[in-house]
Amino acid sequence: MRIGIIGLGRLGKLIAKYLAQDFDLIAYDLAPIAKKSPLKVTSLNEVCKSPIVIVAVPISDFEKVIKKIAPKLAPETLVIDVCSVKEHPIKVMQKFIPKNCFILGTHPMFGPDSAQKTLWGSKLVLCPVKIPPKYFLAIKNYLQTHGLKIITTTAQRHDQEMAETLILTHLIGRTLMELGSTAKEIDTKGYRRLMRILETVENDSWQLFCDMNNYNRYSKKLRSNFLKSFKKVCSKLQRIK
Repeated sequence: MRIGIIGLGRLGKLIAKYLAQDFDLIAYDLAPIAKKSPLKVTSLNEVCKSPIVIVAVPISDFEKVIKKIAPKLAPETLVIDVCSVKEHPIKVMQKFIPKNCFILGTHPMFGPDSAQKTLWGSKLVLCPVKIPPKYFLAIKNYLQTHGLKIITTTAQRHDQEMAETLILTHLIGRTLMELGSTAKEIDTKGYRRLMRILETVENDSWQLFCDMNNYNRYSKKLRSNFLKSFKKVCSKLQRIK
């Protein structure tokens, strides 16, 4: 089966790396540098003829890309997104993707750093929107046989929990980067564990950090609660004599 991938950023290349082992892949990217890819880089029209089209572009570019590909899709094409936010891209796909096509929301809970050598044991969230049950089950079984832990849920639950996990992790990591925190000779195991957060976020773009905050409606409340908690702890320290 042929799969078309739109977007060859860090995540798009990682997904292509693993899918190329089992499928015929073609790709299109917004950036000219993608032509250096070992994948077959072709036109957007050609990619949209694929039975499965994976859209792996920044969240802020997602709606623009979906509007562009919608008229080019053949009936029963399965469109898959891989955004770290789910409510927004799913709403966009439901609005613009033709009614005779299928939609599957996904969020790979791994990245180029954590899954460079293997996907085994990594989590993948699936949000089935419009897809025949047998088709969805076949995809789920394929992913599970490749060692992925599948979580099937709603877009709302995904975004709520991601605000408390992924976004919180990136918020702390970005704060540590802003603080200039680095490894020290005199440290503790706790500090070394804290520094591991930097490994999670330092290679991700500022655009990704902004997008996951701007397009997840639960992120603002999370940031507010985090700041209130931090100030509360500091105020308790000030009362100590």
